[in-house]
Amino acid sequence: MFIHYRTQGIVLKKEERGESDQLFTVFTKDFGKLEILGKGIRKITSKLRAGIEIFYLSEIEFVQGKNQKILTDAISIKKFEKIRKNLLKLKIAYKISEVLSNLIKGEERDEKIWLLLKDTFSKLEKYHLKNERLKLIYYYFFWNLISFLGYRPQLYFCFLCERKLRPQKIYFSKGGILCENCFRKNKEGILITPETVKILREILKQNWQILKRLKIEKKHLRELQKISKFYLEKVLEN
Repeated sequence: MFIHYRTQGIVLKKEERGESDQLFTVFTKDFGKLEILGKGIRKITSKLRAGIEIFYLSEIEFVQGKNQKILTDAISIKKFEKIRKNLLKLKIAYKISEVLSNLIKGEERDEKIWLLLKDTFSKLEKYHLKNERLKLIYYYFFWNLISFLGYRPQLYFCFLCERKLRPQKIYFSKGGILCENCFRKNKEGILITPETVKILREILKQNWQILKRLKIEKKHLRELQKISKFYLEKVLEN
């Protein structure tokens, strides 16, 4: 007899399988990241279709089959319709999905990551930030996810010599901030402004109310993009 498991989850990815099935990647409240097969879900007559779709927050039920978890029920809780209607928001949602899928490999419950994911999708749905500033929501998710996974960068001292940062050239490397002297020895890092460091500090404090009011220029967003890509590559190497 199959045991039925019930939980909430946000759908990160879906793939077509066979003639009428779909495989869903879902980050769930109680089990972490799961792959669940929706049998016959692409058929018009399927009762599951309305309850689960990419980037839905859904209540789902599944059983463990011989080789695969099988979806048995799905009820949509929140469809995040404003994300779907905005191309940039949709791109950010896909980017969040991609980075989470790349960094989380096994099935393991993680309440902090679950709450971060829900919070991030709620922000993406709610806030109407101008153009490039919307990307702050992705960086908010990325750097807090990195922190929860044990890769929090050092942002208050040089991570090599551990001296307090001075108002001179500073660099971002695989452990966090490098002073100019250590960068000359290490030869690996990205030059960034003190303002970008301040933005990162607020991100890691999860202080969204302050963060969304900060004066953030395009150059700071470009630096955030560079160091986020750089840091992700270093984490994936590990």
